[in-house]
Amino acid sequence: MGIYNLVSLSSIFALIGFLLIFSRERRRISIKVIVWGILLQFLFAVFVFLIPVGTKLFLLLNDFTMGVVESSFAGIRFLFGPLAIPPGKEGSPGFILAFQALPSIIFFAALMELLYHIGFMEKLIHIFARIFVRVMGISGAEALCASAQIFLGIESNLTVKPYLREMTQSELLVVLTTGMATIASSVLGFYVIILAPTFPAVAGHLISASILLAPAAILVSKIILPETGTPLTLGKVIKVEYVKASNVIEAIINGATTGVRMVVAIGALLIAFIGLIALIDSGIAYCGMLVGKVFGVHVDMSIHTILQYIFYPFTLAMGVPFEDASAIARIIGERIIATEVKSYQDLAILIKEGKIIYERSVVIATYALCGFAHIPSLAIFVGGTSSLVPERTKDISILGLWALFASNIACFITGAVAGLFYTGGSGLLMK
Repeated sequence: MGIYNLVSLSSIFALIGFLLIFSRERRRISIKVIVWGILLQFLFAVFVFLIPVGTKLFLLLNDFTMGVVESSFAGIRFLFGPLAIPPGKEGSPGFILAFQALPSIIFFAALMELLYHIGFMEKLIHIFARIFVRVMGISGAEALCASAQIFLGIESNLTVKPYLREMTQSELLVVLTTGMATIASSVLGFYVIILAPTFPAVAGHLISASILLAPAAILVSKIILPETGTPLTLGKVIKVEYVKASNVIEAIINGATTGVRMVVAIGALLIAFIGLIALIDSGIAYCGMLVGKVFGVHVDMSIHTILQYIFYPFTLAMGVPFEDASAIARIIGERIIATEVKSYQDLAILIKEGKIIYERSVVIATYALCGFAHIPSLAIFVGGTSSLVPERTKDISILGLWALFASNIACFITGAVAGLFYTGGSGLLMK
């Protein structure tokens, strides 16, 4: 084990200690949740990174996912022609997000709805929910929602809609945090398209990260707001409550329609937030120029620079080498205001331009960025969950800010776990 692996190991416990400062009921924190929250991540990471069978399985899963992603391009190319040809292939106009990556969400949303209709996703979610209930001792409702978040998006909350009204605040925080700390399978292919040209094995890492993030999100939620009540479904494994389509064709139509809404929403968020950030940056830069004139020095001020300094200690703590820490901290900070889409794009650019020296930095960043842990998604998850239970809007709105904080820490813990088990000899690396 090298020095960077030890740094990653120590940071896992340092981040947990950091969370204790913000805990609202320190004496009620469940040791069982902490121990199993860490152990589940460790056991899965050992299987993926260190055990040959696990590594080969996830390499196969990576190749399978890449094949599915390639299939998604059939419809995209039919619709957009040469504009859909990805970079590096003959006739490609270069990378165009709107024509090459965003449309893949429609395909994956339809695929997920189809898998849900035939019962595959339901069985998979049930397996994870049973594990979380049995070993972590949490309620069946929050375990089911957290498990669904590994594969679905905001629609995961529909799986526990009948229970939302009576949920404790601790349960609600788990629902919001797991939603913001994980990614939906419908956008996984989108990220793969962005990163695959420079990071061929990224699909396996993204799947691994999404699974690791669920117990991490439960862990941080239960530290910040431990359970002080008695959940209705405590210790029970409950069934998925989700209205399925009546037939396969309807499932595909519903999934594709949902995908279109997601594409429009993501595109709108990127246009709005990136534009607003540029506007604010202009104002901050002007203030920096005025300060520089007064003191006769050059002052480089921007939102990205400020966030880079804020997230720099967390980046080093996860085990990113010093030489890469500044660049990685910048894109991690960028995620909280401009979404993980922009951050993954910038990570791909850094890799392509050779500005990332160490491979472990890429792996850690991929895990740390794998979540909807940003301000734009705060409105989506708070608004979406509140629409299901309007009477809990006040509680959900307050908990939303805690969930944003908790989800970021969960991502950092997962990044540190990846850094701990990364040895440079794993199969799930860049090829």
